[in-house]
Amino acid sequence: MPALTEPLRSRLQYTFNGQSTGTPEWVTDLEKGDDEGFFLPGSAVWAVHGSMSTIAAGVRALLVQALHPGALAGVHDHSRFREDPLGRLAGTIRWIYTVSYGSREAATQASRWVSRLHTKVVGSYDDRDGVRHDYAANDPELLSWVHMAFADSFLAAYQEWGGAEVPGGPDAYVREWATAGELMGVLHPPTTVAEMQDQLMEFDRRGVLERTERTAQVVRFIRRPPLFPVLRAGYPLLFNGAVGTLQPRFRELLQLQPPHLGPVALPTSGPAKAMLGSIGAVLGPRPVAEEHALARLERIGWRAA
Repeated sequence: MPALTEPLRSRLQYTFNGQSTGTPEWVTDLEKGDDEGFFLPGSAVWAVHGSMSTIAAGVRALLVQALHPGALAGVHDHSRFREDPLGRLAGTIRWIYTVSYGSREAATQASRWVSRLHTKVVGSYDDRDGVRHDYAANDPELLSWVHMAFADSFLAAYQEWGGAEVPGGPDAYVREWATAGELMGVLHPPTTVAEMQDQLMEFDRRGVLERTERTAQVVRFIRRPPLFPVLRAGYPLLFNGAVGTLQPRFRELLQLQPPHLGPVALPTSGPAKAMLGSIGAVLGPRPVAEEHALARLERIGWRAA
């Protein structure tokens, strides 16, 4: 069996961390540091971010982010997402895992590194009415949208496919991950699900969110990314599953609907769950990052309460 799954495993590893074999140095570096980190075993963040559901969550988060024309303009104007989408994905995963599992020092440094990269991400865009707006990736409002797009998506995906309750409840995850938002410069990130949903929808109520031809192009790219051939067959199941967990209003704005067979809507949650289970069977049920974080905690003498 290992010989049969190794080609798939190597392609999955390369997709997520940029290496076909071995463990990236930044993952093993999670053993370094002399503090417990912002999050510990048993936390809502460890539960949610350690689940295979994060794979579908990442797809969902990209779709949600694309609704904000400022976020979309930053990606369009400054990112190499078309030329190197896997590199951008690996960088995002590195930041999330470093903040989730690393020491406080490592998490803070990783966030500062991303913020420094963002200083060059500035420009302008025209909204649907032709009004020109300036944008900056480090603008607190834009940071807030991106932060909530991630938090909402990771929580929604875990609730759909995580297979267990969120430790402390959904509000605990939003409250804990608010720390990551603060590290990135978000002002007053939400600390409850209700607050997060209200802030997300406030962007729509203010008329900020929109679907343009640029949005449509990005959605088409997310629907059919340039994956390795061995991964292409299963990806639509993850995409459709992610779409199925979107708020109805966001699906409406993106003009996305679950697949249909004639007038009958096809199920999306079950097929996505099966695909995530298959990926977990190949990669392992929990991220390797947890092992290295636990090694650091053991070294500094941390014990569970």
